[in-house]
Amino acid sequence: MAAISLGLAFVSVLVTVTVTDLERRVIPNAILAAGTVVGLAIIVVADPGSLPERAIGAAAAGGFLLLGAVGSRDGMGMGDVKLAAVMGLYLGAAVGPALAVAFAVGSLAGLVLVLRHGTAARTRALPFGPCLSLGGLVGLWKGEEMVHWYLGTFLTGQVGPLI
Repeated sequence: MAAISLGLAFVSVLVTVTVTDLERRVIPNAILAAGTVVGLAIIVVADPGSLPERAIGAAAAGGFLLLGAVGSRDGMGMGDVKLAAVMGLYLGAAVGPALAVAFAVGSLAGLVLVLRHGTAARTRALPFGPCLSLGGLVGLWKGEEMVHWYLGTFLTGQVGPLI
């Protein structure tokens, strides 16, 4: 029951972020703060032992995107950084595959813009929040399996089925 509650809260945050980022090109702090409070409350009550892993996931994901935001001029915004941290809170180690999917989707969307608009695509903004949200959904549904597959394949050398 707790996993369902946490999943529903996470999906609610992702849907709200996606709609807001597409409409207004911003990821509001209020949505992220509310999602953090709700997520923490569910985790503390239902699965307090997972809090250290989730805190590491939040710090790692937020820190990784912070490096990208600091290194880009007018590119990634701080809303994306904070969303990645919230994703880490909800997903723990599964935030890794979620970010990989988000970057793949964002790259594909950028490629489509370049193919469609040529060099003029460089002046077009592409909201990254929806890409992160899609990655978050993949992380929620298949992220743990992806982490176990990766670790099993590349650390132990025992290849197992991904899906």
